[in-house]
Amino acid sequence: MFRDRRAYEIVVFTGSLAALGAVTAALKALPDVSPTTAALALLLAVLGAATLARLRTAIAVSLLAMLTLNFFFLPPLGTLTIADPQNWIALFAFLVVAVIASNLSAAAQERARDAIARRNEVTRLFDLTRDVLLTTETAGAIEVLARHVARRFELASIAVCLPGEEGWHIYQGGREELVLDVSSLNTAFAKARGTLEFDARQRAYGGHMRLGERHDVIVVPLRHGTRAVGLLAAASSTLDIGTLDAVAGVVAIAIERAQFLGERDAAALVRQKADLAATLLASLSHDLRTPLTAISVAVENLRGDLSADERRAQAGAAMTELERLTSLFRDILDMARIDAEAIRIERQWVTAADVVDAALAHVRHAVEGHLLRVEADDEMEVEIDPRLTSVALAHVIENAAHYSPVDRPILVRARVEGDGLHVAVTDQGPGLDPGELEHLFERFYRGRAARQATFGTGMGLSISRGLLSAAGGRIWAENAPGAGAMFSLMVPGPVRADTVASTS
Repeated sequence: MFRDRRAYEIVVFTGSLAALGAVTAALKALPDVSPTTAALALLLAVLGAATLARLRTAIAVSLLAMLTLNFFFLPPLGTLTIADPQNWIALFAFLVVAVIASNLSAAAQERARDAIARRNEVTRLFDLTRDVLLTTETAGAIEVLARHVARRFELASIAVCLPGEEGWHIYQGGREELVLDVSSLNTAFAKARGTLEFDARQRAYGGHMRLGERHDVIVVPLRHGTRAVGLLAAASSTLDIGTLDAVAGVVAIAIERAQFLGERDAAALVRQKADLAATLLASLSHDLRTPLTAISVAVENLRGDLSADERRAQAGAAMTELERLTSLFRDILDMARIDAEAIRIERQWVTAADVVDAALAHVRHAVEGHLLRVEADDEMEVEIDPRLTSVALAHVIENAAHYSPVDRPILVRARVEGDGLHVAVTDQGPGLDPGELEHLFERFYRGRAARQATFGTGMGLSISRGLLSAAGGRIWAENAPGAGAMFSLMVPGPVRADTVASTS
């Protein structure tokens, strides 16, 4: 309630004076009040002040209570003189009891305040540790850590200082920037690398320093074990050295954890690339073998004595397999561009029908013989990259052709709405296993139904997601009402009426 301790002490002292006045008035209103009764009543006011305020305030109230007892209740009344020598003993005993009680109460308060401070310290350290454990991102982890320290310990200025090859890296955490001199940081870091000693009185290891012209910046070392790796600086901190040193210990552990997470992510990336390379090699060895064998057989047959119809059939089989190989290598190139983030976005004004026509041209060999029902809008235009969008849609249509019966239609609905292009591809296949929905767009993933197919690398849907993501779009899958699966694509972009369609 009172942020200023001095104002609080003044309020308590004023209240104690009022209490002394009230007790005195009440005692004077009673007939024949003995000095002992008056002393005990006044002692209550003294104990109240000792309970609420510091020792100096309680002692001041004790002296005033003694003077009140002497003036109003010890004969001769109305003066500060004492007629009976025994009253001097009573008055002295009252003062001693009041001071001792005040001292004991102040000591108890100090211990209580210290216990509360230690409890708050442990709680805040626990909260900071939890913040560290919940931080899983390595990018910007030190800045986030500095902000956590400032927030948990209510510090206006805090900085984590780490030495680097090109100088100090300073990560600010408080609402006010902490200005630190490089030479002072070098001096503090050199001191921190000295002999490690523990100061039991301050509950801290050695190496801490005060910087600045007014020595208002406290610097404590960040250590991994016994090795100093950086500094933690706080300005005008209300924390003692021991608490700040404990915070520095948690910060050092958090920095080490962030480094381990970074190394783990790098190792995971290397392992992932190795796994992808092995998977791609295994997939290619299987998917290349079938078309190459078919082409070899067709070419060998063409060398024989065949009729014109048989030659056309063999040439058509060879061309179909060549288109499959071309599609496979195109997928590999698209996957490489996605991994390298080398996809260029070239936006043009197109209609939904334009995108669907381009996608169908990509996969004419895959949808040959299937029933296609296309409902595409050609009255509105959207500004998107038609190449990326049509390639992504082509993979989805090809995927639908793999699982949809030949005698059942594949429905392609495309329209331009206020936020961009919306496309839905619905097949009449067995539908999607709910347990596989979250894996459909993973690279090289093939569901149980897909594993029965003779051709396919499991890259198509992953490429669609990567291309659409580069264009700012998204793709998702769900089971269609009735039967089959429905894949939905959305690509954002500005929209306008098709000027050519409107004039015609």
